[in-house]
Amino acid sequence: MEKIILVRYTEIHLKGLNRPFFEKKLISNMKGALRGIPSKIAHEQGRIYVHSIPEDSFDTAVDRLTRVFGIHSLSPAYVVDKDWDNVINTCAELMQQEIERRGGGPASFKVFARRSDKHYFMNSDAINHEMGYQMLIRFPELHVDIRKPEISLCIEIRDSAYIYCSEIPCANGMPVGSAGKATLLISGGIDSPVAGYMMAKRGLTLSAVHFYSYPYTSERARDKVIDLARLLSRYALPIRLYLVPFTDIQMKIYDDCPEKETTVLMRRLMMKIAERIADGEGSRALITGESLGQVASQTLESLCVTDDAVSMPVFRPLIGFDKDEIMDLSRKIGTYETSILPYEDCCTVFVPKHPVTKPVLEDIRASEAAVDFAPLIEKAIADTEIMVVGER
Repeated sequence: MEKIILVRYTEIHLKGLNRPFFEKKLISNMKGALRGIPSKIAHEQGRIYVHSIPEDSFDTAVDRLTRVFGIHSLSPAYVVDKDWDNVINTCAELMQQEIERRGGGPASFKVFARRSDKHYFMNSDAINHEMGYQMLIRFPELHVDIRKPEISLCIEIRDSAYIYCSEIPCANGMPVGSAGKATLLISGGIDSPVAGYMMAKRGLTLSAVHFYSYPYTSERARDKVIDLARLLSRYALPIRLYLVPFTDIQMKIYDDCPEKETTVLMRRLMMKIAERIADGEGSRALITGESLGQVASQTLESLCVTDDAVSMPVFRPLIGFDKDEIMDLSRKIGTYETSILPYEDCCTVFVPKHPVTKPVLEDIRASEAAVDFAPLIEKAIADTEIMVVGER
């Protein structure tokens, strides 16, 4: 009897003739997630099995796999040969564990059997009835509830018998790397890591660009962003992070441009630099954490003016979310506590008292053209620090 992890995927099943590409990408990402943990991965009949896992690493392996995009759910399972007595004894052992885990006492249960091996001597209904009977005579505290059982005893008859009681929800989505590459503009706030998470969930490989304004922002603010990228990499695989010095550009905007336009102009120049970096990375789009109407730079007019600065598509997966929804998702993925650490990012430096909320494109273009930003942009790109951040 071996303890394995049975992995399920759903959306990939819809990919028709392209399905092998997505399955291979998913298995590759699983291997990356399990790096450092001895294991073997097998793929058969629409299931993926992870076996040969040391007992002391099993829980860690389960935890890591729950964050791999493309996996719908997984189950720690026992695999035994299909000899009926072996199946009964294994089910009884697993049921005993479940009863003890629940603290003992009465409990309801149901047997869920699936027979992929059509040559097996019992069909699914017969397995359900017979195994239910075997559990009732061994565990008097059990009773059957076919609608809302407290314990689900699942048996899959395939090349072997796979037996489990729990199905753990996972990240779902599509495998990272199956949809191309995009570059995330990551701040130290709540929104941008969530935006990166949502686009990685749709299969994008992420790189990230962060703008800092030392000495107006501290080294702790910089470290905070690195920590956020590391937390995001638990789902999105290792991320190439570009740390761009932005102080000189911000000072130039502050000194030479209309005060009310400084926020929009800052966003445009960030987008221009991010596009340059993204193009060098092979990215096909930019990602931001903007939500419509959340702040002055996120009105419809401001977003249109910002998009005018670049030719790449700009993905805004949070555009229709309110702040509470974004914070809830931030808590779910584990970035919230880091995001709220009180270290300012460059977006909070030199904020005008009365920022324009409905900028006119021609006016913003004219203000930008009146100042020679090109040398400052080149210097910022040349002085950019690059690091690869990731836990896998």
